[in-house]
Amino acid sequence: MKNKIQLFSALIFCFGIASTNIQAQINDSSNAQIGVKGGFNFSNMYTEDVNDNNVLISFNAGLYASIPITSSLAFQPEFLFSRKGSELVYDNAFAAGTAKFKLNYIEVPVLLKLNVTKNINIHAGPYFAYLIDAQVTNEGNGGTFNFEDNFNNDDFNKFDFGLSAGLGFDFNSIGIGARYNYGLSTVGKERSIGGTTYTFPDGKNSNISVYVAMKLN
Repeated sequence: MKNKIQLFSALIFCFGIASTNIQAQINDSSNAQIGVKGGFNFSNMYTEDVNDNNVLISFNAGLYASIPITSSLAFQPEFLFSRKGSELVYDNAFAAGTAKFKLNYIEVPVLLKLNVTKNINIHAGPYFAYLIDAQVTNEGNGGTFNFEDNFNNDDFNKFDFGLSAGLGFDFNSIGIGARYNYGLSTVGKERSIGGTTYTFPDGKNSNISVYVAMKLN
């Protein structure tokens, strides 16, 4: 875990340097922005229809750059640490408890930001993510149903991608907003046990983020 934290810190540092270089190449009159942002995730996994069951509450944090294209349209790439996943409550004849899938991603949304008014914006675009760590926990109420022992990082797909769309409010150096990420890639890999092949978890990421952003320039 220490090595993963060091890797994430190094990536953030490199992105900060790259963002500074990009900003330096843009004329000051363009009002380009560099900033930090962070907030909460409300995540689950879906198979066919997205619903609000099994929500895992987690967090997101990282950096963003906003590069104007016109007076009302901007290109906004971001570099985030984002925890997604799902919380599953089960209660059957064999066992009862709560299982949590915590999936830690380095996520890169590539967005177009449209300023509807001076203080209100809508933004949308694709996102791409890389899984750096997966944690499966199980809190059983009696019994010995500890299926988390059967999972490790190799049981999950490393790459995720999908669509993002959100609404933001900008106030001088501070911004707030909410965004929905709709995953298009299955989280789990195919597994074979006893000659039977299946995918678990067979869902795709579904995530609502609320955030606060702060300009650095």
